[in-house]
Amino acid sequence: MIQIQDLDLKLLRVFDAVVRCGGFSAAQAELDVGQPTISAQIGQLEVRLGVRLCERGRAGFRLTEQGRGAHEATQRLLAAIDVFRSEAETIRKASSGTLNVGVIDNTVTDGESPLLRVVDKFLSRGPHVNLRFQIGPPSDLQQQVLDGRLHLAIGHFPFGVPGLVSRPLYEEIHGLFCHTRHPYAKATWRGHQLKTQLQSARVVARGYLRRRDLELLGVPSATSVADNLEAQVIVILAAGMIGFLPLHYAEHWVKQGQLVRIFPSQMELTSKFTAVARRASPVPLLRDFLDDLETVVHSP
Repeated sequence: MIQIQDLDLKLLRVFDAVVRCGGFSAAQAELDVGQPTISAQIGQLEVRLGVRLCERGRAGFRLTEQGRGAHEATQRLLAAIDVFRSEAETIRKASSGTLNVGVIDNTVTDGESPLLRVVDKFLSRGPHVNLRFQIGPPSDLQQQVLDGRLHLAIGHFPFGVPGLVSRPLYEEIHGLFCHTRHPYAKATWRGHQLKTQLQSARVVARGYLRRRDLELLGVPSATSVADNLEAQVIVILAAGMIGFLPLHYAEHWVKQGQLVRIFPSQMELTSKFTAVARRASPVPLLRDFLDDLETVVHSP
């Protein structure tokens, strides 16, 4: 069994930085050491673990299969250390440490979101509290909360996960959009005629909301599936497709005369946003953040 020592923790932090930055060269600025030193440290870690973690050379940086597994384990270990540090610091001093928060993409433009206000309130607790944000799709964020890499995630989570509890926050309204030059841009179909016309539509849907989008549209499948909102709007703008977008997010392109909302009275979706955390989480900072979130959400 491998015994973890102080040197191993240092090497694991170097490994994590290299993976996050995408290679040895890119990690130099964060680690403040040269590439030869980083290479030597990764070599030491490979010897300690007994596996090759990554391929490096002219072909570029790439994790091996064992490297991917080692990095996931490293993230869990470092997250656990951060939790311990946060709890130990809290014992010494109230409201201190770093809280790791996940958020789904492109929500900052939503005026209904309490995120900016709660961040401001939380950070006003003093110089000893910090926030670290991670942006990702709902399923990834839920998994990271579950395994301890994140303390909390905020977003629309259509599928519940055992072991997590959620708090309702607000609702996000989605409409159906197309390019202003799309044949549907000025269409006024309703009822049965609209359903018939949509049968031949080229639709782009986000992966985790695909079933909901297609059910409302009444079409059997999507022409394209996007991983996030930015990819979704790119396809709508460039490929002559239709797709759902949050109203706040689409507003920029609507004002630019590039997007138009179509069939608004018939094609509207609501996403319920919640905050999810592990059940009975012991981290005091998380309780502080949730208290601030509760205050902000229910304030006039």
